[in-house]
Amino acid sequence: MPLLSLVTVRGPSMVPALRHGDRLLAARIRPASRVRAEAVVLVSWAGRPELLAVKRAVRPVLGGYWVEGDNPYGSDDSRSYGAATVRAVVLCRCWPWPPRRLATLRR
Repeated sequence: MPLLSLVTVRGPSMVPALRHGDRLLAARIRPASRVRAEAVVLVSWAGRPELLAVKRAVRPVLGGYWVEGDNPYGSDDSRSYGAATVRAVVLCRCWPWPPRRLATLRR
């Protein structure tokens, strides 16, 4: 993964903060880095290495981080797959611009 990446949100798991089609700027982190609780992150799971997902970091746990989507009814996250490996931290939403709504990345 490059140092900075543009990623596109797919699906409803982060509604209302993020919506399908939003473009995000994410910064790669080192494996031993600490992630702030409530940060929006790009993650993968050992059992699903092909899947990269945008989720919210909840807390560090044995084996990685517990992450959840903001939409509990439409999110496959640590409740389904267990601890995740954080690959990058989302810095900002880049698209749509100007924002079509005044939501922030915080809950």
